[in-house]
Amino acid sequence: MFDHIGYRVRDLPTARRFDEAAAAALGLQVIDNSETSFLVIRSTEALLPFVWIGTEQPAFWSARHQVSASPIHVAFAAKSRAGVDAFHKAVLAAGGTDNGKPGPRGPAAAHCYAAFALDPDGNNIEAGVREPPAA
Repeated sequence: MFDHIGYRVRDLPTARRFDEAAAAALGLQVIDNSETSFLVIRSTEALLPFVWIGTEQPAFWSARHQVSASPIHVAFAAKSRAGVDAFHKAVLAAGGTDNGKPGPRGPAAAHCYAAFALDPDGNNIEAGVREPPAA
C-alpha cells in the first residue's frame, strides 16, 4: 500500500475545484498544503495515505518531467454504487470530461462498479466500489 502519491497540474484553482467535487462525493476531504499545492485525505484525523496535487516542481523531479506529459490514473475507493454515481456527476459538473460512465468494470471476478473522468489536465480519475459476487 502506498503512503502518498503526487502529481502536478497546470492550474491549481481549476484542479482544486475538480478534486474538491470528487472528494466530497466520496466522503474525502481536501486541505491546503502550501500556496501551490493541496492534499486529498480521508479526514484530518487520518492524513495517510494522501494524494498531493500541486503546481510546483518537487525537488526530486528533473527538468525532463512535464505536467501531464504522461497522464496518470488514480482510482479512489467509493463506499457504494451511489458514491460512484455521485462522483461521476460531481466531477463532470466541476469541469471533468466523461471517460467512462458508471457501470460494471473489468473481468467478472473483479466485481467492480466504477466510473472514470478526465481531470482538467487529462489525468484519468476513477471512483469504484468492489462488491461481493452475486449469490
